[in-house]
Amino acid sequence: MAPTGPEFLFSLYAVKGYDAHMALARILVDGYSLLHNWPELAPGRPRHSARVREELVHVLARYHDATGTPVTIFFDGSGAPAGTPPPESNPAVEVLFSCAGQTADDMIERAAHRFSAYGEVLAVTDDVAERDTVTGLGGLASSCANFIRMVENALTELQDELQNYNRAERNRFNRSHKRDLK
Repeated sequence: MAPTGPEFLFSLYAVKGYDAHMALARILVDGYSLLHNWPELAPGRPRHSARVREELVHVLARYHDATGTPVTIFFDGSGAPAGTPPPESNPAVEVLFSCAGQTADDMIERAAHRFSAYGEVLAVTDDVAERDTVTGLGGLASSCANFIRMVENALTELQDELQNYNRAERNRFNRSHKRDLK
């Protein structure tokens, strides 16, 4: 389900000529930038730990379930830290570590350029220069705080929809079961 409600019409959608109901081709996330701005995610754990990265992947997979927009998370480093199991990437949420001599920013810029042929991309980072570069490439950009609000709103909306659906199904079952007993 693509974001359509007013709670999703945040500042990046105010870009001239942007249709807020148009689906994004992909969301490109600077993983460590987002983790440093989301202390509620795996509280008390070091921001560079595998456990916190896994929690981010889990939350963004749920976000993909709510919106249908694929996500790529980029982490700085010369590959994954030693002993890190290979990331569980799939079409919904892809996890990439930069190689030696490369940064997550470099990878985000390259992905923004390559995905531009398929539609608009959204880069999520608190690096203002990086956001400017991505918008210069024709993409959209969001601060981490803004994206966190967007994710939380989408997950709340999904939870509400599931509760309403389950309630309606339970009521439908109870009505049909009562008829069968008569």
